[in-house]
Amino acid sequence: MNLCSRMVVLAVAALCGAGGAGAAELSARLQPLRGLVGKTWRGTISPAGAAKAAVDVQRWEEALNGQAVRITHSVNDGEYGGESLVVWDKDQQSLVFTYFTTADFYTTGTARTDGDALVTLENVKGDADGITQVRGTTRLTADGKMHVHTEYLKKGAWVEGRNADYVEAKDAVVKFR
Repeated sequence: MNLCSRMVVLAVAALCGAGGAGAAELSARLQPLRGLVGKTWRGTISPAGAAKAAVDVQRWEEALNGQAVRITHSVNDGEYGGESLVVWDKDQQSLVFTYFTTADFYTTGTARTDGDALVTLENVKGDADGITQVRGTTRLTADGKMHVHTEYLKKGAWVEGRNADYVEAKDAVVKFR
């Protein structure tokens, strides 16, 4: 659940190219993220039939005078959460990010566009239930939802992660306990 949340957050970014509130000051390299900046998104990330629904809320904000995007998120009102900073890395010629969690791990990763999709790859540091990498692909649907598919490299084999849809939720709030 926790790594999927992160992948959803990043994978959605480059697909939302329409201008968003507060995004005018973003650096040119961060413009693929502008459609999410100044917005809050909500999605159910638990698998179908799960005993308890896992609801993820994400808040996207301009940071560091437009040189970064800060993403905060919480699952189930603070049961789990994290914060990321996304920046342009000149040496890698790529968007890069570091994701810090309320659990015993953090991740670093890259994001690239592939046609109409954003593809992300993360390296996991710390105890994440045997998961060492996460990869994700996101596409916007015709009805404005963001659909994300993730996979985890767990104990040396790629396994299915999550499929999740997010919608804009102006009333949602990221909460930490």
